[in-house]
Amino acid sequence: MTTTTTTSTAPPVALLERFRVPAGFALGAVLLLGAAPLALSDFRLSLLAKYLCYAIVAVGVSLAWGRGGLMVLGQGVFFGLGGYAMAMHLKLADAAATGETLPDFMQLYGTGDGLPWWWAPFANPAFALAMTVLLPMAVAALLGFFVFQRRVKGAYFAILSQALAAALAIWLVGQQATTGGTNGLTDMQGFFGYSLDDPVNQRMVYFIIAVVLLLLMALARQLFVSRYGELLIAVRDSEERVRFLGYNPANVKLVAYVIAAGMAGLAGALFVPAVGIISPALIGIVPSIGFVIGAAVGGRASLVGAVLGAIAVAWAQSTLSDAFPAAWTYLQGLLFVVAVGFLPGGLASLGVVLRKRRAGTGTATRTTGETA
Repeated sequence: MTTTTTTSTAPPVALLERFRVPAGFALGAVLLLGAAPLALSDFRLSLLAKYLCYAIVAVGVSLAWGRGGLMVLGQGVFFGLGGYAMAMHLKLADAAATGETLPDFMQLYGTGDGLPWWWAPFANPAFALAMTVLLPMAVAALLGFFVFQRRVKGAYFAILSQALAAALAIWLVGQQATTGGTNGLTDMQGFFGYSLDDPVNQRMVYFIIAVVLLLLMALARQLFVSRYGELLIAVRDSEERVRFLGYNPANVKLVAYVIAAGMAGLAGALFVPAVGIISPALIGIVPSIGFVIGAAVGGRASLVGAVLGAIAVAWAQSTLSDAFPAAWTYLQGLLFVVAVGFLPGGLASLGVVLRKRRAGTGTATRTTGETA
């Protein structure tokens, strides 16, 4: 007697799960590093580079808000600190290339005593690069230590974050001779020895931004699935229970807040060569809310959702604000209300919501039939 054994060709669920994430990153790399540069013009690619900078901020928002429950409405502060740190170095480098000791705007406005002392260290490229990340993280660590130790959370934490963003923007506007005032720092000509007027170098900047985004997404993914990520969720859902188990929730939240600040600072630093400007208008209350809206619309608990949401909202802002300048702000606010109030998980959770509704409808139908 011959026995025939049928072997299933369907891969195990565990195998699919194992390769799902690497395949997703590979697809993202192909789209960002291969398809986009081939399909988009130089102008469109520069716009995409700008949107990817917002997506980097959204990665940090997904960690701090999506996992940790921290309503970070002040990310514009850290975005601005990183952006100004990079812009200060680029302005000093441009001045040195022309034989000057002062940036062009300081020559126009006049500082009175030459180059300010706190500008001088930024002439060193290594120091400037380090400060784009370390300065935002240091400010976040100082603020977060006092806020979280006093158990400030919820709406109070969000209001405090907004106040910090407003204060920084007001201070920058008032320091016209040293920060450029309302205009900010503009017209950067070079980027570490490369001319930003060259389209080839602009594409290089895009590739740098895309690679940084993918690397930070990989880092955030590792944090999500690590023991710390589970602890962060536990703090979000039941802070008192975590404290009872012997952990300090303030420290857990502080780590997420500082990492998110570092990501925002790095995004601001990359934004400067991509766009050529950093100003108070880009780091105040409205931009800070915009960072959160992008993550909320896409899905703050999902890395891919937060990134795609940030890109989509930034694209909509560039497109719709030109056509409807007066109505865009209201539409932006409406998006946030709808996402938080009616779809808390964002568009990334839409499939789950629909499946649950279909399952609920099916259960109700079966129950009705059995009763009848």
